[in-house]
Amino acid sequence: MAKLTKSQLIRELADKSGLAKKDVEMVLETMTSMAYKLVKSSGEFVVPGIGKLVKVDRKERMGRNPATGETIKIPAKTVVKFRVAKAAKDAVL
Repeated sequence: MAKLTKSQLIRELADKSGLAKKDVEMVLETMTSMAYKLVKSSGEFVVPGIGKLVKVDRKERMGRNPATGETIKIPAKTVVKFRVAKAAKDAVL
């Protein structure tokens, strides 16, 4: 199976679960909005067996402008990372 678009994923999940496409789409949308809210408030959202979204604070650091070679200060910022679960790694590798 190749890379799936959102509509292909919804169709596959609906076919395999016996649920209506509309219901599957609602579950995915709800899960997505829940993930955003939980990562913002508590710092992580876990999808059992797949992995988790984690909010990470990056420190301020020195970098280099690739065009000029000038050293610049990169400000601190918060980013979201995805950490793959061990079960997913084991299943794929």
